[in-house]
Amino acid sequence: MAFLKIRILKTTFLINCPDQPGIICNVTGFIQSQGGNIIYLDQHVDKQANIFFMRLVSDFENDRFSLTNFKEQFESQLAEPYQMKWSYRTDGETPKMAIFVSKYNHCLYDLLSRHKSKELKVEIPFIISNHIDLKDIADQFDIPFYHIPVSKENKVEAEEKQLALLKEKEIDFIVLARYMQIVSAKLIDEYANKIINIHHSFLPAFAGAKPYHAAFKRGVKIIGATSHYITEALDAGPIIEQDVTTVTHSHSIDDFIIKGRDLEKIVLARAVKLHLQGKTMVYNNKTVIFS
Repeated sequence: MAFLKIRILKTTFLINCPDQPGIICNVTGFIQSQGGNIIYLDQHVDKQANIFFMRLVSDFENDRFSLTNFKEQFESQLAEPYQMKWSYRTDGETPKMAIFVSKYNHCLYDLLSRHKSKELKVEIPFIISNHIDLKDIADQFDIPFYHIPVSKENKVEAEEKQLALLKEKEIDFIVLARYMQIVSAKLIDEYANKIINIHHSFLPAFAGAKPYHAAFKRGVKIIGATSHYITEALDAGPIIEQDVTTVTHSHSIDDFIIKGRDLEKIVLARAVKLHLQGKTMVYNNKTVIFS
C-alpha cells in the first residue's frame, strides 16, 4: 500500500503592536482557519511601552497553502486593525550572510567552521576585508574573498563597492567578525537591524583600543563580550547576546586576551544563530530575545 507524503511548510512569524485584548486569540484563530498547525508560541508585553511581542511557528500543508493569499488576508484582517508590524520566514529559505573582517582571524575561523559543519544554516556568498591578510582562510573554506581597502580618502568609494556586492548577491544580513572600521550611516540604513557586531568587552565598559589592558589595570574579576546590532551611535546598538568569564590576579594580559577572544567567538556565534532562527525583535534600541 502506497502512502502519500504530505509536504509541510514551516513558517516563523514575528509580530509586534500596541498591547490590547484578543491579539493571541485572533492570530492563532486566523492561522488555524488557514490550515495552520501551531507548534510554538511565545509572547511578551512591555508594560512601560505598552507593546505586545509574539513569535509563532506554524506548519502548513504546502500543497494546499498559498502564502500570497495568506499575506493579503493577514494584512487586512489583523495587521491593519491591530497596527501590527510583522514579518515571516519559511524553512525553505536559506538566508545569505556576508562577513566583514579585518586582521583578527578567530571569529572568522569559528563562523566558517560552524558553517562547514552545518551548524549555521546560512549561505555565505563572500567575505569582505579591508586587508589581504585573511584571504588564505577564505580560500581554505572555498569562499570568495574581496579585498576592499578603506582609508579616509576612499571611504565613500569603498562603501559603494561594498554595497554593490551586497545587492548583487542579494545579501540578507551582515556579520562584522572583528571588522575594524566604522560603518557609515548609508550602509546602516540599507541594512537596519541586520548588521551584527561583536564587541570585545561587556558593554558598556572599558571601551577603546585596548580594553583588556584597561580591565587588567583596573583589577577586574570578570571580562566579557557583547554582540549587538549596529547603529550610528558607536557600540550602542541593541544588544543580542552577552557573556562573561572570571579572571583573577594570577592572570596575565595575554590570559585576558585569550579568554576574551574565546568569549567573542561564542557570543558572536550565539547572536548569529538567534538572528537566523528569527528569535530577535528590536524596539527602542533594545531587543526581545525569544527562547
